[in-house]
Amino acid sequence: MSQSLFLSKAFANSMRPSKIVPFFYRATGIFDKDDITITTLVTSNRFHVLARLVNNYSGPISATVHVKNTTNHVHELLDALHALYLSSPKMASNVDVHLVIDTFDRQFNTWRNIARFFARTEFVMMLDIDFAPCTDFRTAIRSSEAAMSKLRTGTAAFVIPAFEYPKHADGTDPTKFPRSKNALVSLVRDGKIDMFHASWVPGHSSTDYERYYNSPPGEIYKVTSYQSAYEPYIIVKKDGPPWCDERFVGYGGNKAACLFEMYLSGISFYVLADHFIIHQNHLYEENARAAERKYNRRIYSEFKEESCLRYLKLFHDNASLNTSRAYNARSECKKIRGVSRIVSEFGHKTLG
Repeated sequence: MSQSLFLSKAFANSMRPSKIVPFFYRATGIFDKDDITITTLVTSNRFHVLARLVNNYSGPISATVHVKNTTNHVHELLDALHALYLSSPKMASNVDVHLVIDTFDRQFNTWRNIARFFARTEFVMMLDIDFAPCTDFRTAIRSSEAAMSKLRTGTAAFVIPAFEYPKHADGTDPTKFPRSKNALVSLVRDGKIDMFHASWVPGHSSTDYERYYNSPPGEIYKVTSYQSAYEPYIIVKKDGPPWCDERFVGYGGNKAACLFEMYLSGISFYVLADHFIIHQNHLYEENARAAERKYNRRIYSEFKEESCLRYLKLFHDNASLNTSRAYNARSECKKIRGVSRIVSEFGHKTLG
């Protein structure tokens, strides 16, 4: 089987035609299987941000780089990527780069899947490139047998709480970001830092920021108020969790849909209360965001119903609907009109 045929099947729900080039650059480093690979997606205007991430993170990185093949400057873009890759020893030793060459902007979930698919460690972190890791969560997790055991079950995802500076200019220089939780909380109390996208509370509020601020050192607490718009940045087992649905193209709902299906599958979220990431402020494409969010809102509504029916049938057919693994699906799908009746009927038949 040719590589192109294999990849066309692996990412069959993405927009096509598209050329995927795995390991366009392959890191020279040898990674432990139980390490944590940051998986991320990069466009040509964010190369400098990738360089910052590489300097700040000592572990492996799997990056999907989108190359738009309608540009007259493809060779210049690849030259810039080559210069970036040669710019530091850590880039060459730690970063695997996978290319996606096509005409389609913002296929975020396809790009996420590619970065995860080609990650070379057992655990991955889903991270948007504009976030700066401010604490050493990698060492903390790997040195804790309790944390590693929880990750190995495949039913736990660790949340790294996300923050941003409300004043745009304050959040553009990551060298000035706090590096300890005490420093972070002090800035929060002074009103200088807030939860990420505080204007869209459902996106991150399930993290329970007040509990986070008051948690003792070392605490890992379970998210108990999950809702379907929740889209944290997580560390999870690479093999096992559902893949991100590739029908979502553009802004709005793409990552939330990915995490929603993970939640339905039986994965619960746990917050690492010593750690955090901060958004590096930049300007957004507001017109595109508004249009694409409207489009994706309709897709997400249908996706939630479809996913609920699929997982309820799965758990029903393997006689696990009333087990703890199916609890998330039962509790979340009851909230969807029309599906709640099916949850009750399945439950009645199972208890029979």
